[in-house]
Amino acid sequence: MGRIRTVLGDISPEKFGLVLVHEHVICDFIGADEVNIERYDPKEVFEVMLPYLKEIRQLGVTGFVDCTPAYMARDPQLLVNLSEASEINILTNTGLYKEPFLPKYAFECSVEEIAVLWTREIEEGVDGTPIKAGFIKIAVNPGDIIPVQQKIVRAAARCSLSTGAAIACHTASGVAAIHLLKIIDEEGVNPNRLIVVHCDAEENLKYHLEIAQRGAWVEYDALREENAERTLRLLRFMVEKGFDDQILLSQDAGWYHVGEKGGGRIRSYAFLVRNFVPLMLENDFSHELTDKILVENPAQAFQME
Repeated sequence: MGRIRTVLGDISPEKFGLVLVHEHVICDFIGADEVNIERYDPKEVFEVMLPYLKEIRQLGVTGFVDCTPAYMARDPQLLVNLSEASEINILTNTGLYKEPFLPKYAFECSVEEIAVLWTREIEEGVDGTPIKAGFIKIAVNPGDIIPVQQKIVRAAARCSLSTGAAIACHTASGVAAIHLLKIIDEEGVNPNRLIVVHCDAEENLKYHLEIAQRGAWVEYDALREENAERTLRLLRFMVEKGFDDQILLSQDAGWYHVGEKGGGRIRSYAFLVRNFVPLMLENDFSHELTDKILVENPAQAFQME
C-alpha cells in the first residue's frame, strides 16, 4: 500500500488532504560553502512562520510540501516543530539544487554514491536525525542539461527506483524538461515519478503537452494575484487536452529569508485556497476538478510506491 512520508512519519495518501505542493518555510541563498544553521535562529523562524501555516490550516489545508533543498537551509527539526504546532502534514526532501548551492560531493562522488546517500535520507533520516525525507528535490539548468546536473538527475532517478519516492525537479525550461525526461527514461524510471517544477515559466505550450503526454506531472507553482488569469488559462488548456489528472498547483510562497531582519518580506500561503479556488469555480471549474488538482493529484504524485 502506498504512503506519504511526512516529517512526523508515514501517513496514508487519504490523510494528506488538501495540499500545497510547492512552498518554502525558509531559504538561504548564501551558497553551499557558507550555509550554516548558525546563520539564523530556529526559534525566531518558528515564531515568524507558524502564523502563516495556521492561516492555511484554518482554510482547510492539511498537506504542505517544503521544497527547500539541502545546502539552502533545509531544516527538518524546524519542520517537525511547525508540523506539530500547525497540525499540517509537512514533507521535507533529499537531493540537491544547482550551482552555487552544490557541495563538493556533488562533483567528487559518483552517481551511485550520491544515490545511496539520498536513499539513506529517505529510509533512515536527514542530517543525522531520524526525520525522513519524503521526496527528492533537484534542479537543472535551462537548455541542454550540463554534466553535473545530469549526474544529479541520474542519482535522483536511482534513488527513486530504490525508494519509490517522487522526483520534483526545478526546470522552468521546455528544452531542459525534454532532456530531463530522456535521462529519466534511460535510467528506467516511470515518468509518473517525475514532477516538472515551474512549468508555468515556459511560454511554449507544446512543451507542457509533451511533458504530460510522456507521463510526467505538470506543475504550475508560481501562482499569485498578478498571474491568476494566466494560470486559469493554463489549467483550462491542460484540462481540455485531457490531462487534468497530471496537473499540480502551488505558489512557491513564503519564506523566511536568512540574512534579512525578521526574515524579510514573507508572502502568505493563503491566496490559492482563499482567492484562487473561488475564481476557478466562478470560471466553470467544478468542485470535483478543484478537488482532483488539490487533493487527489498530490496524493498520487507524492505517494511512495
